[in-house]
Amino acid sequence: MGYVSAVPVPQPRPAAQAGTAPGRGRRALAAALLLGAVGAAVALIASGQIWAEGTAAVGGGSVPLDADGRDVTGVPAALAVVGLAALVAVFAVRSAGRLLVAALLALSGAGAALAAFLGASDSAALDELAARTTGDTAATVDALSHTAWPYVTAAGGVLILFAGVLAVLYGSQWPAMSGRYERPGDPGAGGPGRGPGRAPAVDPDRPEDLWKALDRGEDPTR
Repeated sequence: MGYVSAVPVPQPRPAAQAGTAPGRGRRALAAALLLGAVGAAVALIASGQIWAEGTAAVGGGSVPLDADGRDVTGVPAALAVVGLAALVAVFAVRSAGRLLVAALLALSGAGAALAAFLGASDSAALDELAARTTGDTAATVDALSHTAWPYVTAAGGVLILFAGVLAVLYGSQWPAMSGRYERPGDPGAGGPGRGPGRAPAVDPDRPEDLWKALDRGEDPTR
């Protein structure tokens, strides 16, 4: 009597498990780009709006005074620019460098949010303006009030912070800029040392070879 051995048939992975990590990485990439760009734009625009208002006594009356975010503190706008640059730089570096840039992105967002929050109750900028307006170095602003723009600026910083956190957690799964224009000897470039990836030889007497070399980012005179 013969026996038939049962061979286990490989079962396909459930659709919910297949490609889960790449899918999360792509979603994190899209979210980080959106959060970082929107956060930087919000912080830059809101920091240019009126943050504080008041009056200064002059003679028998008073003059209205106001200060925008850059008069109060230039930190949020500066860090928003740093965050935007770091968001772009994330794709230009790899490995540990990418992690450092992602951390810089997160820290710039946190710093912008904190500076804007602290500036929401600041009166120094208007006191200085009152002293200049009245000519009295001891003058201070009266009827001081603050707008909601500092908190909008802080919200922009928080968005940049979230983009940095996503870059720290998922940045290793994101693509990097092409190494097409790297030097031939650099790792990942198509130059000497790669063996199978070495660029084809260029015949200087054949114009089509020169154009192909230029298209590959190589120096045809080398």
